[in-house]
Order: sequence, then C-alpha cells, then structure tokens
Amino acid sequence: MSSSLATAYRLAKQGVDVLVLEKKEIGNGGSCRNAGGVRQSARDPKELPLAMYAVANIWPHLSEELGVDVEYHQGGNLRLGLTEKDIKVLENHTAKSLKLGLDVKMISGDEAREICPYMSKEVVAASWCPTDGHANPLKATLVLTDDGVYEADQILLCAGYESRKIANTVGVDAPVERQFNEVLVTEAQPKMFDIMIGVAGGEFYGHQSEHGSFVLGGNSGLQAFTSNNDNFVTNSLTAPCISRGIIKYFPILDKVKVVRTWSGWYDQCIDVLPVIDNVKEVPGLTVAFGFSGHGFGISPAVSIALSELILNGKSTTIDISQLNYDRFKAKG
Repeated sequence: MSSSLATAYRLAKQGVDVLVLEKKEIGNGGSCRNAGGVRQSARDPKELPLAMYAVANIWPHLSEELGVDVEYHQGGNLRLGLTEKDIKVLENHTAKSLKLGLDVKMISGDEAREICPYMSKEVVAASWCPTDGHANPLKATLVLTDDGVYEADQILLCAGYESRKIANTVGVDAPVERQFNEVLVTEAQPKMFDIMIGVAGGEFYGHQSEHGSFVLGGNSGLQAFTSNNDNFVTNSLTAPCISRGIIKYFPILDKVKVVRTWSGWYDQCIDVLPVIDNVKEVPGLTVAFGFSGHGFGISPAVSIALSELILNGKSTTIDISQLNYDRFKAKG
C-alpha cells in the first residue's frame, strides 16, 4: 500500500475533500515495484512502531475494508545467515526489536529448516518473526487520476525520490537520493512455503505467491553503474546476481525459470529512515518520503500518523517523533 494513497483514503473517510496527484499512474512508484514484504523484523527501532501497529491493527482486515483481495498472508519471516558476521547482524536486530516488544527470536539453521525444509545446509542461523508476512503490492496500490492544476491549504508531499526536488522549490531539503530496485518473478511451482524470506546481507528477499511463482527482489551491487534509466527496465546483470544468491540458500530452485522482471526507484534517506513531519517553515506542508525501501509494509500505519498530522498537527496514535524533518538540521 502507498502511504499517499492510504492517507488520502483515511482522510476521505473522515470527510476531508482530498485529491491525489501523480505524474504518471497513481500507485506506479516504489510501493508497487517491490516484492510485497509486510515486515517488522530487522527494522530500525525508530520506525518499528509503525510496522507493529500496521500488522496488529490494519493489514489483517485490509482486504475486507477495501473490498479487494490484497493477498495479505501472515506466515512469518525468516532472515537467514551463513556466517558469524551474519549471525551478529541478526542478533543485533533481534535484540533491538525485543526491547520494543516484537515477537522475534534467533533460531539455529536446523530449526529454520524445520520451518522451511527447502533451504540449504549452509544456513547456520536465522531470526524468526511469526507475525511478519507479505501482500500483493499491485493489488494494494493501483488507481487512476486526471491531469490539471490544483491549489490547497494543506498539501502532503509524498512523491518518493522526486520529493526532494519538489521540496526544494519552497526552500526545504532533506538528504534523500534515489536507489534502484529490481524484482524477478519465476514460473509457478508447487507450494513450498508461505513465509517471507530475507537474508542478513540483504542480497535478496521475497516470497512464494498464491499463484505459486516466487517474487524475489534484490540487486547486483552495481547499481551505480547499471541503474541509469527511467523506463523501469531491469539490467541484464541483476537477475543472474539475485538468482545466484537465491540458489545458494535454496538449491532446489536451481532449474526454475525466471519469466519476467521489473524495476523501479525508491527514495533512500541518508539514515535509511523516512521523513514524516509537518514542515514548520512552510505552513500547510506535510512531508512523507525517504522510506528507503521499507514503505510498503508500514504505509497503512503511516496513513494514520499523516492524517493526524494534517488534521491535528500531531500524531497521537503512533510515536513518529524520531522521524521528524528537524533531525537533519545543524545542532548548536
């Protein structure tokens, strides 16, 4: 789900006159160009409350509320490790999440294979969050609008990596750049598992869809050299790189064919956390960008925080105080 669409929906339900504008199709940005993870584990503690609120209160009922099957499934999330370095990364994430009350724990490689028997013996440890899941980003985001020129007393700027350029026109800046992301889809396979998969090193992530295909995101590590396009065309290097990483963890998939790929930009903030705030220097401007590839899963909760910011000047349901715009200002 897109944060901008979710916020527009929530404000409209409260009787606010809302218009959503996009330069192309609405829902055509990063929120629909990912592998559909609805993840709480391995998040920064500053944004984890948004993910936990969304999973506990919104995602389980979203299909019924919208009247559209967004294919949300709460099957859990394994984040896998192959080395001692990976284990330390996973333990660090797990310890921080436990302090905020998330149901997550470290398990051995053998315990991980009990949950998902198809993975390689090279997996030596994993973090396990049973309340994580996944959904279909295409079904959760896509709508249409008309062209035109519009004015409003309250404006929500939630335009992904383009947000920085737009904000600059009114003297507002935040350290956000665009980051290339690519996803591949395989041919349908017999049902193997319904959990979300990630790895400590971040080489790939994804899940098996209801259709049976595997939807897997990742990168080649060469984005600076391969991502110079705006046509959402994947690079020939990326699918092989993602595929090699997947096969290392799941050798059973070595003969499975990739049937299509897609790509898109997401807005990477310098501290890998979103900016969600009312901008005091520009009354009437609320911003939500810099989601750094984490936005799809938390967007239902972000919409609550944003609607409260717009209507009341403060988010009271979820604490977003550490995601404010002022954190980038010079201190002293």
